[in-house]
Parts: sequence; structure tokens; C-alpha cells
Amino acid sequence: MGADKLISSGSPWESKIGYSRGVVAGDYVHVSGTTATIDGVVQHPGDAYNQTLTALGVIEKAIAQVGVTLADVVRTRCYVSSAEAMDDVARAHGEIFGEIRPALTILSGVAFVDPAMLVEIEADCYSRDIRK
Repeated sequence: MGADKLISSGSPWESKIGYSRGVVAGDYVHVSGTTATIDGVVQHPGDAYNQTLTALGVIEKAIAQVGVTLADVVRTRCYVSSAEAMDDVARAHGEIFGEIRPALTILSGVAFVDPAMLVEIEADCYSRDIRK
């Protein structure tokens, strides 16, 4: 079927690497791995909790472009740099998704392209009211 709509965050990496921040396919929005990078700068170095909140904010902004909210998230995948960062990532994820409770996978021991990155998050959303 392919993509019904591509969502961009405006990052120059999207065209350089060949990806979209998000892809609408039918009633689903699939959001690419998202870090706490704003305007090319990793936010909150050494702070996995705030990096998680920042990454989720980037996801929230992206999905809002097609009329979807965090309440529509049905699955997240969190890639974490170390087991030590896991508790902070889990706490931030729980604060945002405690009532929504999407399916979740968390993997630790991930080596990121920038060592300041502590977490990367993917999200899948489902909504019959997506603006295409």
C-alpha cells in the first residue's frame, strides 16, 4: 500500500539519509526512532529522564501534524544506552503513558551515533481520524 502521507520534522537528515519522522499508512502512524536532539543539538546530556521527555515531545509534535495525539499511541520501543539509564527512561515513559499503556519494548546497551544520546524512542499510533 505504501505511505498515505509523510511527516517531516524539518531535519536535514531526513533527505540526506532517506527517511521521514513519521509515515501515515491507513489508520496508522509509524514514527521513526526519535532522540532528544533539537536543531542538531542533543538536549540534557547525562539526563535520561529529560531526554525521554524531550524525545516524546518531538514525537507528540510530529503526530499532531496529522491530528493524532499521544493517547493514540499503541506501541513504543525504547532503546537505552545502559541499564543505569533504564529507571529514568521508564519513569518518564510511565508519566506520559501511565493511563494510555501502549505495548512497550525496552532494550538497553545500545551504542548511539552520538555518545550524548541516552535514549531513542519509536512509536506507532492508531486512529481512524488521521488527517491525510
